[in-house]
Amino acid sequence: MKKNKVRKYLVPIIVFLFLVWGFFWPMSNYIEGPGDAADLSQIVNIKNHPDRQKGQFMLTSVGIAQAHPFTYAWAKVNPYYSIVSADSVTGGQNVSEYDKVQNFYMESSINEAIYAAYKKAGKQVKRTYNGIYVLAITNNSKFRGKLKVGDVVVKIDGHHFSNANGFVNYVKGKKLGQTLSVEFKRNGHLHTVSAPLVKIANNRAGIGITLADDMQVKPEIPINVNPGDVGGPSGGLMFSLQIYSQLINQNLRHGKKVAGTGMIDSQGDVGEIGGIDKKVIAAKRKGATVFLAPYIKPTKLILKYEEDHETNYELAKKTAKKYAPNMKVIPVTSFSQAISKLQKLND
Repeated sequence: MKKNKVRKYLVPIIVFLFLVWGFFWPMSNYIEGPGDAADLSQIVNIKNHPDRQKGQFMLTSVGIAQAHPFTYAWAKVNPYYSIVSADSVTGGQNVSEYDKVQNFYMESSINEAIYAAYKKAGKQVKRTYNGIYVLAITNNSKFRGKLKVGDVVVKIDGHHFSNANGFVNYVKGKKLGQTLSVEFKRNGHLHTVSAPLVKIANNRAGIGITLADDMQVKPEIPINVNPGDVGGPSGGLMFSLQIYSQLINQNLRHGKKVAGTGMIDSQGDVGEIGGIDKKVIAAKRKGATVFLAPYIKPTKLILKYEEDHETNYELAKKTAKKYAPNMKVIPVTSFSQAISKLQKLND
C-alpha cells in the first residue's frame, strides 16, 4: 500500500522536474530563428508627414534566445532555426557590452537612413562627426580598463579628425611602446587617459581597439524613430524607404506588405547582413508578399566567405521558394534602385 502511495506522488514529481529541466535549464548555446516583421509606420514618426499610403514597409529581425534542452531539440529538427555558440552571438563580449554595440549599430543605421532619405527627398539634413566609437578592446591593449566599450574617442594627443581614418593614420605614424594620450567621452563627460601602444595587425603599433565612426544627423524636419528592443545595423534600407515615402507622400508599396533587410550607408548603398533566411520566414508569417534583399554578384571568392556559401539574395530566394512561394524576392544594390523597383511593382 505504501509503495503505491510513493509511486502515485513520485511519478508526477519526476515528470514535473523533467519539464522544468527541459524548458528552463540554461545551456551554453543560443538558438537563432525567425523574429518579428514590424510595421515601420508605427516606428517612424515625422512631424507633419504621416504615412497615408496603403500597405506596409516591414522591419524584419532575427530572434535570439539562450538554448534550453527542449528548444535545443526543436532547433535540431527545424530547418530554419540554428544552434550557435555564445561567442558567435556576442563576439566574446559580456551582455552589457553586447547590448551597447547592438544599440550603437541600430542608432547608426537609423542615422544613415535618415541622411540618405532626406537627401533623396530634397530635404535639408546636417551630418556631424563626433569621433570614433569603441566597439571592442583587445586583451593585450594597454588601454584595457581605461577605455570601455561605448566610449567615444574625440581626440588623440590633442588632435581631432573628421573621420576614423584620420585617427587611424595618425596612430600608424607612431612607434610600438610610444605613449599616446586619448581624450574620450563617456556618459556625456570628457576624460583623458594615456598608455603605450601595442602590436596589432600587420605588426604595427596601435591602441588595440575595434572602432567605428560615431555620426549624428540633424534634419530640418523633426523625426523620431523608436525601434524598441531591436538592435543591429540591418534595418537601414527599410528605415530609409519608410522615411522617404513619408517625406514625399509617394505610393511606393502599391498597397502591399513590403518586407526586407540590408545595411545602408550615407551614399545609399545597400550592404549584406546575416540571418536573411530567418527574416524571410518572419516576413511570411506577417503576410508580406514582397521582400527586398541585398544583392552582390556571386563570384567564387565572395561565395567562399558567404554564410552557407550563398549570397543574401540567393539564400532569400531559396528560402522563399520553399516556405513562401507567393513571395516576390527583389534584389537591390542601393536605396535608389529599391525605389525604382518598387515604383514598377505593378508593371
